[in-house]
Amino acid sequence: MREIEVFIDTEEIAEFFFQELIRRGYLPTEAEVEDLADITFEYLLEKCIIDEEVDE
Repeated sequence: MREIEVFIDTEEIAEFFFQELIRRGYLPTEAEVEDLADITFEYLLEKCIIDEEVDE
């Protein structure tokens, strides 16, 4: 099994969702896209696609 290091930025995810929703005719609030970004991050954790690493 090959392991790679991936950095997930929830702010970047939120911006991506915001732009995509606008493009599709939605008008999301900042809080809504932040929630979507957090949900996406939690989904990736739950599916073991990523591991959460805490900076110390």
